[in-house]
Amino acid sequence: MSLEKLSKTSQQIALVDCNNFYASCERIFKPKWAKRPLGILSNNDGCIVARSNELKEAGIPMGAPYFQIRDQLDEMKAVIVSSNYTLYGNMSARVMNTLGQFTPEIEVYSIDEAWLDLSGFCHLSLDAYAREIAATTLRHTGIPVSVGIGPTRVLAKIANRVCKKRKIPGRVFNLGSAESLDHVLETIEVQDIWGIGRRLSKKLRASGIHTAKNLRDADPDSMRRQYSVVMQRIIMELRGVPCIGVEEIQPKKQIISSRSFGERVVELEPLLQSVAMHSTKAAEKLRSQNSVCGAIQVSIRTGRHNPDEEYYSQSALAKFAMPTADTRKLINAAGQVLRRIYRKGPRYAKAGVMLLNISQDNAMQGHLFQERDSEKAIALMNTVDQLNRLYGRRAVFFASEGCTQQWAMRRQQCTPAYTTRWDDLPVVR
Repeated sequence: MSLEKLSKTSQQIALVDCNNFYASCERIFKPKWAKRPLGILSNNDGCIVARSNELKEAGIPMGAPYFQIRDQLDEMKAVIVSSNYTLYGNMSARVMNTLGQFTPEIEVYSIDEAWLDLSGFCHLSLDAYAREIAATTLRHTGIPVSVGIGPTRVLAKIANRVCKKRKIPGRVFNLGSAESLDHVLETIEVQDIWGIGRRLSKKLRASGIHTAKNLRDADPDSMRRQYSVVMQRIIMELRGVPCIGVEEIQPKKQIISSRSFGERVVELEPLLQSVAMHSTKAAEKLRSQNSVCGAIQVSIRTGRHNPDEEYYSQSALAKFAMPTADTRKLINAAGQVLRRIYRKGPRYAKAGVMLLNISQDNAMQGHLFQERDSEKAIALMNTVDQLNRLYGRRAVFFASEGCTQQWAMRRQQCTPAYTTRWDDLPVVR
């Protein structure tokens, strides 16, 4: 597709992506960190999972073990904090609420990304409107965003990448405004195309496809036979033909909730509490996509890297005669499974659950002897979810999760929950 046709296409998709989202959330309430290298640690303060631009430019890799680079971070006077997921989740909701003011067609893609349908705006006013979106989001939330615009999702992703890499003024890049689309696509490595990834890019490079332009110019039918229908759709999207729509996005087929313990666990009771907590989290995700599950798998394991201890890992499954999204049923089933696989003696390092056989709640097949979740049970779960959304996580929780969780992950350098806890409200002097 030529640049002229691309700029006149009726569909205009914007990808709004928060810049260094975790670091930006932390800096809102600590302005003095604005120019300092800032890193966010993973669960139990193990690895670097988010970096400010300063930390990236210093060569600190993503996923680097904290204990290995601690001296280097101290030398550059970097600020290192534990993951504050409560803060990040709340700030994400504020960003998405702000974006929703600009178009009724918004699809949240991740905690820091959203697709906006801006179709209908004329070419001349589209860039200005996108700059208003970026400026308003920064003003209302304190989070800087970049906006990439294109006629398809794949091209919008590329536009967003160009916007960040080139530090475009106004934080907006519209492919329809580019002087040469071919030149833009030539600068995008094939592994950086949305939906390709590192493993698939190796095969593509081996066949002579190194850039987004190379892939766009490949024969879509031949590539479908060689790879998959997804590859064909990516090529068509690179040509400006929308092939990936909201209606094609399916609910997750598996939902996993797991986490390492802050300290080793030996007894059954804290393991039961942990599994109950993970069942609760997974059930919330399940209901948020209007789904039910037909089975739950529970897994436990000891640490992998202690030569003085025997490694023990076990998992088992419980099936439901009738798919459910009732947290109480999931906790009960998970507890029964855990009792089957638990062995006294090992020092457990991690536990988790996985929900399987997921389907839409309005498309369940009936059962002769079992009833689906009652209207009363559905209303109860919805009420619990709503209260926790309004008043913060664990405002209402199940007793089986435990009131005090000494086994919970370590977050020794966690910043306050500025936006969700009264006692942590920032004080302005």
